[in-house]
Amino acid sequence: MRRRTPILLAVCTAVAVSVVGCTSDVPGASPSAGPSGAGTGETSKFFVQADHDNELALRTKTATGPADKPWEQALDPKTVDTAKYKKAGPYHLCFSNAGVGNPWRQVGFKNMQAEVKLHPEIKTFTVADAESKDDKQISDMTDLLGKGCDALIVSPNTTATLTPAVEQACAKVPVIVFDRGVNTKCPVTFINPIGGYAFGATGAEFLVEKVKPKGKVLALRILPGVDVLEARWGAAKVVFDKSELDVVGVEFTDGDAAKTKTIVTNYLQRFGDIDGIWMDAGATAVAAAEAFEDAGKPFPAIVGEDQQDFLKMWQDKKLTAIAPTYPTYQWRTPVIAALKILNGEAVASPWKLPQPTITQDNLSQFVQADMPPLHYAMCGCATLPGYPKDWGGK
Repeated sequence: MRRRTPILLAVCTAVAVSVVGCTSDVPGASPSAGPSGAGTGETSKFFVQADHDNELALRTKTATGPADKPWEQALDPKTVDTAKYKKAGPYHLCFSNAGVGNPWRQVGFKNMQAEVKLHPEIKTFTVADAESKDDKQISDMTDLLGKGCDALIVSPNTTATLTPAVEQACAKVPVIVFDRGVNTKCPVTFINPIGGYAFGATGAEFLVEKVKPKGKVLALRILPGVDVLEARWGAAKVVFDKSELDVVGVEFTDGDAAKTKTIVTNYLQRFGDIDGIWMDAGATAVAAAEAFEDAGKPFPAIVGEDQQDFLKMWQDKKLTAIAPTYPTYQWRTPVIAALKILNGEAVASPWKLPQPTITQDNLSQFVQADMPPLHYAMCGCATLPGYPKDWGGK
């Protein structure tokens, strides 16, 4: 979600990098106005009330599919017929990747590569890395289409700029888009977890529950103008505006740990105490928490993510915390979808995956002492070939 900054999930930027994806959760949606609040500023032009309401409703839906394979599950699925794409294998599968410029994308790409190894019917897997550059990805896709791909998987660098290239590809091969969307309905399916509104609301609701009325909350964002991040903040803003919490600041960190720590330190010096920290991506959650430790202040209630460094700190320091996720297991699903399409099997479109939340009750299930600090727990990779070594684990 996610595009993220180099340290990062789930986050993103067309210039820097990403958490989750840098795209509308529903490609092609038009912005609409929402309520504004004194402490939270004006509502983003990216806020779409219908999409917000739909995502929050999906949080309580029961997914269909194998109980032990969330990357194969779907929420409220509506299937499309793919009979016209059916062809005999073996297959040449192609992938146009926005890049691997942050840990979230690195973990995800390892998942995809391992998923490919599970399917001997994939004779060739050709990957082009756009290095977070729109023009390179457009060129990559043109090049891939000349290599005889049977299906093309795309994780777009940005939404609008990549849309024409995806439309051109759709005219030649079945296209599967995931993580970040495009402004066209031509792909056979678009795959991602529930989305930014669900992520943002979950963290904000936790702070409303854990922080006393009138308590001071600092919101830490990565960058403005990136729609998945705007969606996360938009949903959190709705929650905060209805609460009795005092949002004393909304600051941009650029996803930089040192800048995050400086911002938090400055707010502690200004206000004396901060009771809650909300984040639109948790890559710098450890830095935020360390600022309290350095200042000799009690840890606040804090929103992080499923990176191991934060989960371990949460467990060791007994933090009051929550970790919404944008699971990296989603990188397995496009490979599975491509093979279903080439077999002429119906697939969900859009394909909405479950988006679990790590809480105090299930934290111990996701802390992995033998995995590196920047590994994402929600990878769904423990049974894949090469695990844990290929993911940097012991």
